[in-house]
Amino acid sequence: MGAPAPAREGRPVRIVAPWVRTRLRTAPGAAAAMAVLVVLTTYLAAAFPRSVDAYETNGLRHDIRTAVAAESVLEVSMRAPGPGVRQADREEVLRGAWVARAQGKITGSLPAPVRADEGGSAYGVRTSQPVESTDAWLPAPDNLPPMLTLAAQAGLDRHSTLREGRLPRAEGAVTERTGEVETAVTAATAKSLGIKVGSVVHVPGVDRDELGVRITGIVVPQDPANSYWAVEPTLGSPALVTKPSRELPPPRYWRASLLLAPDAAPALLGTTGEPQVYWRIAPDAGALTARDAPQLASCIASLENGPELTRLRAPAVAGPSAVVATGLDEIVAAHRSMRSAIAPVVTVAALGIGAVAAVVLVMAGSLLAVRRQAELALLRSRGGSLRAIGGRLLAETAVIAVPATAVGLLLAVLTVPEARLLPAVAAAGCAGLLACAALPVRAVVRHRRPRPHGGREDLVRARPSRRRTIAELTLLALAIGAVLALRRRGTGGSAGSGAVDDVDYLVSSAPILVGLIAALVLVRLYPLPLRFAGRPAGRLRGAVGFLSLARAGRASSSGALPLLALLIALTTAAFGGSVLAGIDGARERAAVLATGADARISVVGSSPVLPDGLAAAVRGGAGVGEVTAIRVEYGVPLPSDAKGFRTALGVTMIGVEPKAYARLARQTGLGEFPADALKSVGGGGVRDGGSDAGRVLPAIASPAVAERLGDQPRDIQSAAGDFKVRVAEIRANTPGAPGGDYLLVNAADLTQRAPTTLLVTGGGLDGDALRRAVADFGAESGDELTVKLRSDERKAFVNTPMQEGAERIYAAAIAAGAGYALLALLLSLSQTAPERLTLLARLRTMGLTRRQGRQLLGLEVLPQALLAAVGGAFVGWATIVLLAPGVDLVRLALTATSDVTLDGAPLRADPWSLVLPAVGVLALAAAVSVVQAWWAGRQGSINELRAGDSR
Repeated sequence: MGAPAPAREGRPVRIVAPWVRTRLRTAPGAAAAMAVLVVLTTYLAAAFPRSVDAYETNGLRHDIRTAVAAESVLEVSMRAPGPGVRQADREEVLRGAWVARAQGKITGSLPAPVRADEGGSAYGVRTSQPVESTDAWLPAPDNLPPMLTLAAQAGLDRHSTLREGRLPRAEGAVTERTGEVETAVTAATAKSLGIKVGSVVHVPGVDRDELGVRITGIVVPQDPANSYWAVEPTLGSPALVTKPSRELPPPRYWRASLLLAPDAAPALLGTTGEPQVYWRIAPDAGALTARDAPQLASCIASLENGPELTRLRAPAVAGPSAVVATGLDEIVAAHRSMRSAIAPVVTVAALGIGAVAAVVLVMAGSLLAVRRQAELALLRSRGGSLRAIGGRLLAETAVIAVPATAVGLLLAVLTVPEARLLPAVAAAGCAGLLACAALPVRAVVRHRRPRPHGGREDLVRARPSRRRTIAELTLLALAIGAVLALRRRGTGGSAGSGAVDDVDYLVSSAPILVGLIAALVLVRLYPLPLRFAGRPAGRLRGAVGFLSLARAGRASSSGALPLLALLIALTTAAFGGSVLAGIDGARERAAVLATGADARISVVGSSPVLPDGLAAAVRGGAGVGEVTAIRVEYGVPLPSDAKGFRTALGVTMIGVEPKAYARLARQTGLGEFPADALKSVGGGGVRDGGSDAGRVLPAIASPAVAERLGDQPRDIQSAAGDFKVRVAEIRANTPGAPGGDYLLVNAADLTQRAPTTLLVTGGGLDGDALRRAVADFGAESGDELTVKLRSDERKAFVNTPMQEGAERIYAAAIAAGAGYALLALLLSLSQTAPERLTLLARLRTMGLTRRQGRQLLGLEVLPQALLAAVGGAFVGWATIVLLAPGVDLVRLALTATSDVTLDGAPLRADPWSLVLPAVGVLALAAAVSVVQAWWAGRQGSINELRAGDSR
């Protein structure tokens, strides 16, 4: 080997070991643990905004795709040119080529982000008014001829399968005077109307003879749910329509559609159907994102009545008479409204977990700083500047945190696709920056001034400074303001418009601020019980109790940090668990409102009577508790009010047996009332052999009906008899007609009291067995019976992507909060673990047994663990009680299109969400103490008691 290179003159050779590499080699385990913590934290930080983006985008797409086709399409339409236009020009506008060219121009001029789905779009010409067929061979129920829609819609060959015959064609140039055209019908239309290939249907003409429509083919829709067919349902299948009439039952007639060739549309000018050119543009939801919703709403408004409509009315596009109609704006508005309701509630969970994660990262840095306190103090005493020490510590942690941050971000991008990258990068960057800064900042702050070796920093002797007191009072003011704001106006922002930034972060951080204040208050109060308990413990014969309390009192005064993490984690877990429990409770409530009981049995029809013996047959079913028979009559007219008006639709009148029905109302929680409120007036509703119209029956009514009837007896005319009623009680709901306006009377006072509905309750009700029993009974009696189960209604409340995404975030928040709480507890116990093990070894040399050692370690951590558990449960409960008036879970539980309407779904504390995390904290603290005692026993006293050790 050669001699070392000579040093430059005047510069001594400096041999210095690389700081970062040396430190990483010295403590590889701590570096790996820190890297894992940073990866998990940055992953959660980056995954949250991407998850919100993903479920909001999927929610918008889902709302559009699952909406009724007639509401989601953009329909551009125009009337056919009037008689004042030259006939050739009128006919040209209706021909397939002109309509197709206009379709291309319309879709090409749509403003972004509106895009057309070519596979679901349709265009053509149709009769805007149904035309009456004059053929006697067509079915005419109730002597009413079928009403037909003639539609020359393009693309029939792509959207249907030919079953018989051939597709219609336009032979030659079809004009207004053409006598016969070809058409196709669907298989369902052919079956219902008795149409065959070769049949000719005639429709009346205007200033001409009848138009003959020859059937050339029978087709089957390839996808009936496609908007090509679904916008106008009679295109695919006919329907029996009820004609408004005073007759009972009202007469019915057939409505159906005939599918002409596109070039046959000019013949419609000679009919009474008032032809209309239309372009039904199905929106392409696949390219939409949640951030497009505001712009999408603006574009739709412009298309309906704005600059974009003016562009469509250009002569080169659709013409000056074009109009745009769509329900897509309402779909987007409903989506934005749901997003506006969900986003602030989800933000509460996100801020809670973010705060816990930040505290845990700071705790990890503090633990490293405490473990290296002697090393850093030595560097400081030998002339090391704060800048140099902080820079080296920053480089040391950055080598670990920066790659770990990149890994966490990459995992978030891979696991949560279809979302924006920038918010995830910003969130992961903030988490990584905090991880880098925690150790150097903590070390620099701690070593600003020389510190005497061995000085006590315990909670009992610590005295809060004025700055700390001012900071705590400031946080207290912020917490009170946030709670008051949330109680006054809820979790949403003031705008309430569903905008991207419609979240008040101060309000959403109220649980964090409440937990922060509770942590600071509990840390201030914590020494008091230790002082009071320490004196009597010192008089006891055993030393374990006194030593454990003394050790608990000598805990570091920085113990507010782990307590803060535990309190916020437990509060977030309690809040999240209560939200999930509240959602489930709201859906259970909605299911009860949909049925009125565990099961509802009735006969198909308006108010038919149940067959005899059905109630007895149902009572014998598996799991059936009680069966309540009631009489339900719909559409009972109310008497005129003070202004002389009468209700058009009437209300639901229910005749019940008071005692049984009162029990049902109490069990379901729907309008509980005393049975005496419906006390019978006697006579059975009959007087002198006829209905006693003068009797006054006590009644229970919904608020709207009670307001209409007033407090005086009012006449009621119904199929169950004529009588007077006086409102005795007012209830918002009742099992017989949940969610609707009703009038409840005693069935014994009705002239016709035969039941029409059975309400069944039972804890172990077997729905399948009940359905089979009712079906068998209906088959024997010849009645068509229906069974509606509460369990089926509960299953029908499925999550939309937005609701499911919000619930997943809350479930993840609960899991992450529990994990960070356990990690905070472990870090807190690990900080003092070496000192505890040394103390245990010393006491064993003085005769302390293994059992006493386990007791000592367990009792030492018990005060802080008990403080965190009880304090966390109490703070979680208090936070929920304080914030509950401002939180409504209806939009998280139900969709905007739900048939059931809830007045509200307030947030209530869930006992399991409060107790289980607190018990988990106590159990983990006890487990750690047992493990430490076991490990100390295995190590022996020699390894812990070394000469010169300062512990």
